[in-house]
Amino acid sequence: MPASHLNQLIAALPLQRGASEPLFRQLYAAIKAAVLDGRMSPGMQLPPTRDFCRLLAVSRQTVLNAYALLTAEGYLDGAVGRGTFVSREVPLPVPPAAVPGLLRPLSARGQGVVTAMRQVAFHRGPLRAFRVGMPRIDHFPFDVWNRLEARRWRRPDHQFGYGDPAGYLQLRELLCVYLKASRGVQCTPQQIVITSGSQQALFLLSTILLAPGDAAWMESPGYRGASGPLRAAGACVFPVPVDAQGLDVAYGVAHCPQAKLAYVTPSHQMPLGVSMSLPRRLALLAWAAHNKAWLVEDDYDSEYRYSGAPLASLQSLDRAGCVVYVGTLSKVLFPGLRLGYMVAPPALAEALVQAKAVMDRHTAIVPQMALADFIAEGHFGRHIRRTRDSNAERRDLLVRGLAHELGDQLACGPADSGLELCAYFRGGHDEEAVSRAGLARGIELRPLGHYADPAAGPECATPPGLLLGFAAIPPAEMAHGLQELGRILRGR
Repeated sequence: MPASHLNQLIAALPLQRGASEPLFRQLYAAIKAAVLDGRMSPGMQLPPTRDFCRLLAVSRQTVLNAYALLTAEGYLDGAVGRGTFVSREVPLPVPPAAVPGLLRPLSARGQGVVTAMRQVAFHRGPLRAFRVGMPRIDHFPFDVWNRLEARRWRRPDHQFGYGDPAGYLQLRELLCVYLKASRGVQCTPQQIVITSGSQQALFLLSTILLAPGDAAWMESPGYRGASGPLRAAGACVFPVPVDAQGLDVAYGVAHCPQAKLAYVTPSHQMPLGVSMSLPRRLALLAWAAHNKAWLVEDDYDSEYRYSGAPLASLQSLDRAGCVVYVGTLSKVLFPGLRLGYMVAPPALAEALVQAKAVMDRHTAIVPQMALADFIAEGHFGRHIRRTRDSNAERRDLLVRGLAHELGDQLACGPADSGLELCAYFRGGHDEEAVSRAGLARGIELRPLGHYADPAAGPECATPPGLLLGFAAIPPAEMAHGLQELGRILRGR
């Protein structure tokens, strides 16, 4: 390369003066990039450091430091009295078009993982009516939580090293007591595995309990965040219809008896809100025991039941060791905490612990410690009672508002538990069109069709309607949302 061209190349090297990164690091990175992309070819002699300083208006020490780094990493060769050269060991760059398979495809498994959650709707933008799956965050005692975490940070000990993949033992002991008292779950701390949210629990279970091609029952309509991990594991997801008694077990047995796993939300079905009847629960347990299948019980919001005593868990009826109970603390505390748990049958617990260790070694320890203290000092129970009362007030507000403002347009589904309720259209509305109109007016309206499996037959069809969240929605925002929804449904 002619000296004039080389000087022009050096003078054009990008340096940002005044930036936080030192100039010698910037110069090092710029020369390295020029070598790797072929602008400075192997064997090319670089100008003396004094000339380099003049071309870039930098100090000689800046150039010397950059040269030293580049020489140590093998990009430059040099000796006193001989000059500095681009190393001949650096291979010439190959044009991208000549590299076969440069855009390497994902594996079939990788593609399955990537596409599995594409149909799941994620929250975006500020909170607004009628966002689903969202607890009331402003009710959480963050001042108490901050104090508990700060206390742990002030007194670090050996537990701040690598921990048990199963989770912080004191937290598992406290959850064991809580689950037995509140949900009738029968377990020991050794059966509990703390996870980074219930989503990780569902992925772990799908991965280790199913082989590619195994069939798995999935409620339809149902929680798309659960069908995603099943599909990512290569399972053949078989949609099973839901009616007023919950999952139609007889339909699943008749059409897919060979399934290895069934995912259910028996206490509060997502999204229809129905509870699985006792005969259905017993039939499901009998099928699983007879076929040596697994049942994944997702008890995602059982803390929030507003009428009658809480329903006992499916796990409490299990006598064959086939139910894995999955819970989340996102709906009780706050979603950003990302803490969940599994209660596994004794024969499965150790395998889940080892699988958890493969995935992320263990869930962050300080939040687990803070939660253990939060439970032990009574804050957890008080928070649940306070939040349950608040949710009930907002649920009543929504139910009354729907009856008063939209009784001629919508019919409410079950509203005795959870953070949202479903409302069915009385007229012939297109739920997708209504949802789009809602977004245009600043409200979120989740179509019930969003929860239907695209591969499901007419047996799984659900009357068109909407899922409306209420727990996190302030009264004024809820009133505004009802007004806008009324205008949409009446074509105004």
